[in-house]
Amino acid sequence: MGFFSGIFFGILFGVGIIVAFARYEASRSKRRSELAKTVAAFARMTVEDSRKILPPQFYPPWVVFTQRQKLHSSYYWLNTQLAKMWPFVDEAASELIRSNVEPILEQHTPAILDSLTFSKLTLGTVAPQFTGIAILEEESGRDKVTMELEMKWDGNPNIVLDINTHIGVALPVQVKDLAFTGVFRLIFSPLVDEFPAFGAVCYSLFQKKDLDFTLKVIGGDISSIPGVADAIEETIKDAIEDSITWPVRNIVPIIPGDYSHLELKAQGTLEVRLVQAKGLTNKELIGKSDPFAKLFIRPLRDRTKQSKTINNDLNPVWNEHFEFIVEDPNSQSFTVRIFDDDGLQNAEFLGAAQVQLRELEPGKVKEIWLKLVKELGVQRDNKYRGEVHLELLYIPIGLDNYFSNTLNPDYSLTTYEKTLKDKVDDDAAPKKNVIVRGVLSVTVISAEDLPVVDLMGKADPFVVLSLKKSDRKHKTRVVNECLNPVWNQTFDFVVEDALHDLLIVEVWDHDTFGKEKIGRVILTFTRIILKGELQDTFALNGSSSGKISLHFKWKPQHKKRDQS
Repeated sequence: MGFFSGIFFGILFGVGIIVAFARYEASRSKRRSELAKTVAAFARMTVEDSRKILPPQFYPPWVVFTQRQKLHSSYYWLNTQLAKMWPFVDEAASELIRSNVEPILEQHTPAILDSLTFSKLTLGTVAPQFTGIAILEEESGRDKVTMELEMKWDGNPNIVLDINTHIGVALPVQVKDLAFTGVFRLIFSPLVDEFPAFGAVCYSLFQKKDLDFTLKVIGGDISSIPGVADAIEETIKDAIEDSITWPVRNIVPIIPGDYSHLELKAQGTLEVRLVQAKGLTNKELIGKSDPFAKLFIRPLRDRTKQSKTINNDLNPVWNEHFEFIVEDPNSQSFTVRIFDDDGLQNAEFLGAAQVQLRELEPGKVKEIWLKLVKELGVQRDNKYRGEVHLELLYIPIGLDNYFSNTLNPDYSLTTYEKTLKDKVDDDAAPKKNVIVRGVLSVTVISAEDLPVVDLMGKADPFVVLSLKKSDRKHKTRVVNECLNPVWNQTFDFVVEDALHDLLIVEVWDHDTFGKEKIGRVILTFTRIILKGELQDTFALNGSSSGKISLHFKWKPQHKKRDQS
């Protein structure tokens, strides 16, 4: 009996040991699984997630700096070595800068000045500081490595410009209080199997975050000579833009070879129709602003386009067409700046808007209203400064072939007109003479939420349709005492030049003693021609409320225009 009981208790003890071991293993496996899940969760954490967890005083550097991988000990080492080498860099670079920059300054010297040269040029005793580095995986590949270096420089250079005016006055102007922050892009290409493993390095100022400096006439005040300070500052910034700012690339060959593939080349064209603006700020004490627009991709004087001035109008209609060269659609943007023309005085800035070219679908017209802001990239500007209406078309080089296959080979059209495909009929005409003719049928369907304009809390609305280039007008019937009228009336227009004309839709209130405009809509023909038939609802400009619903149908007429 004692034997069997011993065996029994032995078995129980053994089973207990096995169960305990199994439970221990299961518990350890569970802990490992939970730990793995925790590690995976940490791996998926973003910088913003980390900043929510950690108080600001405990941020590690990689949490503080979100946009660019920081160099940690390496950037400290780089900055220390650069500080040691800076006196030698200064001596070598100063002469190089002088020989390379003076021709560019001469090219951009404004009409108000005769010449602009360096009399002194040293970079001072304060070396720049590297503050960040990133390897761009998406820009790199089997044949190149792309790196971005973030740099800050609060320098004390000794730069003196000798300025000669057309009237024989010579001015020594000192550039002081220089502060610069920016990102330089380096491209090492092609990658080769011999030291130093790349054939050439291409460098460019990819992003100019901040550039501040002051100008001082040695022994005088530059502000006493009107326009000179602004002209010099604009010249310096133009020279930087033209010589080193991306997409401009400066190529330094390391191993002899052909590196033309790294050079700046046009990638396509951007065609812009500046249609109109609305709600612009009035800068005049008497009357209204006289707005005009400056448009550019690269803000160089010879690449910046300017519209005509529309006098005394806060809702100007330009309907002008411009064309721009695009070198890098992935990083470049299109900018429009609106000014009030003050005649002999400097134009007063009203607002600006910008479109990233990467947002445009190649070969497709984009119609867009953009809100104007005081400063691009600043989110806290909530003041309403008006809006600008644009039509944009980006055509990459080579995409023209797609359009040529769909057109009669006798046609010779701009890319903008090629998007209209068979709607265009002209014979090798210059752009300004290309004519798109047709019949436009407009159905005025209805309006809704019109503002109250009479004492009875109602309105007596009717609609007037007209073409900007034609005296022909159509008018709907009056709907009495109604803020949500329905007309369902159709009118036809013979359009002689659809590419350059506009349809003006105005809603009026009928009154025994006259009429009062409620609001208007101005439309181009682009969408109508591309779609052939279109129905849409449009907000009324110049009105506190109200929308109008319209239906369009386009029937092209294929005729030839005699060439003069």
